[in-house]
Amino acid sequence: MRSKKWFGLLTLVMIAAFVITACQPQEVVVTKEVTKVVTEKEEVEVTKVVTEKEEVEVTKEVVVEVTPTPAPVTRTGAWVDTVIMSEEPSSDSAVTRLEAGDLDVYAYNIAEPAIAQRIFDSENLESKRAYGNYNEITFNPAGPELEDGSLNPFAVPRIREAMNWLIDRTYIAEEISGGLARPRFVPINFASKDSAVLAAEIAAIELQYAHDPEMAEEVITEEMENLGAEMADGVWQYNGEPVEIIVLIRTEDERLEIGDYVSNVLEDIGFTVTRDYKTSSEASPCWISSDPMGGCFHVYTGGWVSTAISRDAGSNFQFFYTPDGLPFPLWQAYTPTDEFYELSTDLANNNFNTMDERADMMAQALDMALKDSVRIWLKDDVGIAPHAPNVQVASDLSGSIYGSWMWGHTVRFQDDLGGAMNIAMPSIMTEPWNPIAGTNWVYDMMPIRGTQRMAVIPDPFTGVMLPMGLASAEVQIVEGLPVAQNLDWASLEFVDEITVPDDAWADWDAEQQVFVTAGEKYTETQTVKSKVVMSYEEDFFDKVTWHDGSPYTIGDFVMFMIMAFDRAKEASPIYDEAYVPEFNSFMQAFRGWRIVSEDPFVIEYYTDAYSLDLENNISNFRAAHPAAYGNGAEAPWHTVLLGWMADAEGEAAFSSAKSEELEVEWMNYIGGPSLEILKENLDMAQEEGTIPYEPTLGDYISAEEAEARYANLQEFYRRNNHFWVSSGPLFLQRAFPVEGTLILQQYPDYPDSAARWARFTGGAPVPEVVVDGPGEVGIGEEAVFDVFADLAEDVPYPVEDMGQAKFLVFDATGSLAFTGDAEAVEDGYWQITLTSDMTSELEAGSNELAAIMVSDRALVPVRQTIQFVTQ
Repeated sequence: MRSKKWFGLLTLVMIAAFVITACQPQEVVVTKEVTKVVTEKEEVEVTKVVTEKEEVEVTKEVVVEVTPTPAPVTRTGAWVDTVIMSEEPSSDSAVTRLEAGDLDVYAYNIAEPAIAQRIFDSENLESKRAYGNYNEITFNPAGPELEDGSLNPFAVPRIREAMNWLIDRTYIAEEISGGLARPRFVPINFASKDSAVLAAEIAAIELQYAHDPEMAEEVITEEMENLGAEMADGVWQYNGEPVEIIVLIRTEDERLEIGDYVSNVLEDIGFTVTRDYKTSSEASPCWISSDPMGGCFHVYTGGWVSTAISRDAGSNFQFFYTPDGLPFPLWQAYTPTDEFYELSTDLANNNFNTMDERADMMAQALDMALKDSVRIWLKDDVGIAPHAPNVQVASDLSGSIYGSWMWGHTVRFQDDLGGAMNIAMPSIMTEPWNPIAGTNWVYDMMPIRGTQRMAVIPDPFTGVMLPMGLASAEVQIVEGLPVAQNLDWASLEFVDEITVPDDAWADWDAEQQVFVTAGEKYTETQTVKSKVVMSYEEDFFDKVTWHDGSPYTIGDFVMFMIMAFDRAKEASPIYDEAYVPEFNSFMQAFRGWRIVSEDPFVIEYYTDAYSLDLENNISNFRAAHPAAYGNGAEAPWHTVLLGWMADAEGEAAFSSAKSEELEVEWMNYIGGPSLEILKENLDMAQEEGTIPYEPTLGDYISAEEAEARYANLQEFYRRNNHFWVSSGPLFLQRAFPVEGTLILQQYPDYPDSAARWARFTGGAPVPEVVVDGPGEVGIGEEAVFDVFADLAEDVPYPVEDMGQAKFLVFDATGSLAFTGDAEAVEDGYWQITLTSDMTSELEAGSNELAAIMVSDRALVPVRQTIQFVTQ
């Protein structure tokens, strides 16, 4: 007999997805992006919309005019005419403004319980839920003596490891986050395939590093004494001075409380703590841009969001624990062990032959990550993004609305075409926008993604890549490697061997400005594990244009490929030392790009790195698409050139690290002093008819094309006062950095139907799960538990759509006793059988069984538990 227990909406979310037990399944990402919020500024009232041809006067109040758009029979590009994006640091104020009709969307994952309850209780609001927000503590690992002679305890890995015992994650999740979070110990997101695959290993880590302040203090004391510090009157001293810990605390959300809590526990064990309260824009120069040896901070309250469901979290170790993660000074201070570095690199490149081998490697990496602990993980959130009830938008199950790659293609008023959509976020223009190494803050990436058209785009419910600019793809994988196919838009073929053609572009000669072919680079013919052939739409170059009116050309793709190499070459005028580790990691697997056909445009990519999913072997980077610059920005060759000229002359720098090194401005394409520099470079390029990297690009860019592009860009800049040129459904009309406002307009020449991605505006098909079974089990007797999963109320979840159904059993001591798979009986119904041999190993007492169900249609592990007594 099928029994069920139904709960209220909030209760269902919290129980089905976030029951806090000894094991929490979890990811970029993996799109790796920092969540940020900004300082409060003067409020700016935006009451009208600026049309494309109107001149705008910048004042304290941005006033623009809405021109009604008649509903066409077929609409391309964005559904709305205009998007007005503004800053609203306060979630509470944002909800009030939504209820008053002043806002249409608040693009932020609210995790504050009281505000979330306001949203649930309001009849005038709806919301999207997402699981990609997470928090951690970032340590400065420099030292142990910093430049001023002070001691940095967190230079010692064992002290960082001990912080895992010192911090009470359950307190943070339940008290600070009010139950809208779950404790997190590992660099793997709740919303990911690996959180279920590695559930047992994660459970073991959570038991090993459970809250134990006595253990933490014992280890920290031992290591502090080894450093030469001593305890005097309950305070740690070094060279006669208190050991000061600067805790850099973000102020805009629950990280304020987290930072105070961490400061308290550090003070409790004898450290002198300075609490440095800052907003996102204030904190960024300290923890991201400054030299760690300068000691600007010791501890930072980090927050991240994965903007796509993670199909493979293997690259997270490289990103979060090695210098290859980001070209920022903090990352360059990371010194993982050789073994951890090699393992992280292998996992990032999927350098294994079977899933069992991968599972062993992931388990080792998890253990090494806790031993290293340059950051310790605190919690995964259930994020609530509120919006007006008449708004439709594709929200990512991991990244929410502000992390959605599809938001600009789908946002609309339910019963109307056109109109002006008012969207607020906690921060706008947090860091400089430039396509090569600019901002990667999620608040900046949201408007950036709204301006882009890509080769592929992730499914917001599963993370599987879908074609946008591509017509098809063919993937060859060496026989025996664990690659699976999910969809039918691309083909998969297993082969015995893949040979790299001698004419593939394998490297770059920065001095001669020409590609180095595989035949020239290697003394022997190269073989690889993966070959990806990507065919663009046949009419791609006829229909896709840049926002300044310039047509897309092959030169844009070739420029992208050049820039992937040039910044890492010492002979290049734009050499950037901070980019070298990332480049070296890329080159370990890369073997070549090859243009197979120019019309239609077909490109091949050869590599020893491969994805476990067929479709995710096809990426914007591998397709050489100009939307894969930097942290995921799209740009044409002629705007990249302007920044290239500034970087080469030392007038400004693409990366924050190089700007810090040269003491010049971090380049910004949408505001500030950079605009004057870029405009001067545009004038110079136009006057001289510059073709960048002419020995190579001269074959793809004509003098006539260069002349036309420079003229188009001059007019674009005259109208819009910035150089952010993309090709998506929305274009950036104006940026008002002081007022904290962006105005995006529908791009009328966008080629795709507005309805192309409309199917993703509905709710994600996350299963509703209930577990039923005996409350008492005799030791040595078989026990059967029932698991019911529904797609909607009274609609059974199809067995064929359930990717994983497994269980964990925790015994009376809290230890993980058994793991296994649930057996499918029929749609909506699975059984878990504990054999007599299993129960005979259990002692008398209370046990817990956790069922973990993961749908192939919505990659969020749903975990339900049931208690049973053995006697």
